[in-house]
Amino acid sequence: MFNFAFSAAHPLTGYGWDDGFAESFTPFAGQGFVPGRIVRVDRGRVDAVVPDGDSVRTVLADAALVATGDPMRVPCTGDWAVIDLENGRVGDHLDGVVRALLPRRTAIMRSTSSKRSEGQILAANVDYAVVAVSLAEALDLDRVERFVSLVWESGAQPVVALTKADLVADPAALGHLVEDTSAAAPGVQVLAVSAATGDGLDTLSALLTGATSVLLGRSGAGKSTLANALYGADVQHVQAVRDQDGKGRHTTTTRDLLRLPGGGVLIDTPGLRGVGMWDAEAGLARTFADVEELAERCRFHDCAHDAEPGCAVQEAVENGELTVRRLTSYRKLLRENQRIVAKTDARMRAEIRRDWKQKQALGRHMMERKRGAGAVRRPGR
Repeated sequence: MFNFAFSAAHPLTGYGWDDGFAESFTPFAGQGFVPGRIVRVDRGRVDAVVPDGDSVRTVLADAALVATGDPMRVPCTGDWAVIDLENGRVGDHLDGVVRALLPRRTAIMRSTSSKRSEGQILAANVDYAVVAVSLAEALDLDRVERFVSLVWESGAQPVVALTKADLVADPAALGHLVEDTSAAAPGVQVLAVSAATGDGLDTLSALLTGATSVLLGRSGAGKSTLANALYGADVQHVQAVRDQDGKGRHTTTTRDLLRLPGGGVLIDTPGLRGVGMWDAEAGLARTFADVEELAERCRFHDCAHDAEPGCAVQEAVENGELTVRRLTSYRKLLRENQRIVAKTDARMRAEIRRDWKQKQALGRHMMERKRGAGAVRRPGR
């Protein structure tokens, strides 16, 4: 039996295991189960690293028991799981079964493009989320603000990596790009990095050492190349971006958790074409802290920052303190977030009403059965 308390000698320590997760695992420790960190999810099955003596091994486990209908509760790369290694199905080449997921500390979520307004978890139990933005194309600050808002909301620490920095030959121009990005993401460290030259990699590597990190960004942002550079070997396959539009080819198709040689783990993710807001009010407030602070000075507490008298936000735009682009982005993301929250609330209310009606129908059915049974017994008295 393993001692699952945190210690430098514990086999899962290098994957992020600590006292907190050990405490969460306590109710399962006496049942013959082991903890494991999910390193990959594929069609209802997961690859997970589990203790194996003083080392670890990777097992394939069935996740059907925890794959609920709620997309926000399904297993995700980065999750810590309770794994039963005694009941794997040999015929299916399975080593075990996932019995439960330990509570998540952080979860990066987005809304999908589905008309049902469903959410999707991109990574779990993450300390740092590195938003990769390629400098091979025009800098899209709106996208930076969108990603950073979702990361703040998750509880993780965002970091912005301006990749392919070697393509910007002028140091002054590169400096301006870093400054503009920093203005769009206050309180977030922005690094210009190049996998080709190695610039900025030491700083990023030192920041991520000993932590769980995830790479986020659109296709072609250089996430897999950056993962290889941080790992020090070609562990992730990469492809060239399309010449006509600079977009990637979705080289990474699954979310893979890699253990870094210097300590810590890194989750590489597929490129994201769309990243919708998902109940990210607190994250938006932190990303747009400058706008929120200005709004507090407005004459009216419900100021729409349009044409109201005494609007501190519009005054800041007029005097150049706040850009029109940033205010427009703020309004757009707020509206989008409000819509998704309203749709989600409406869906939850509909589910509650449906459950209530089902319970009512079941109650009526039981009453009818009871009355029918009474009618049958009555003549025999």
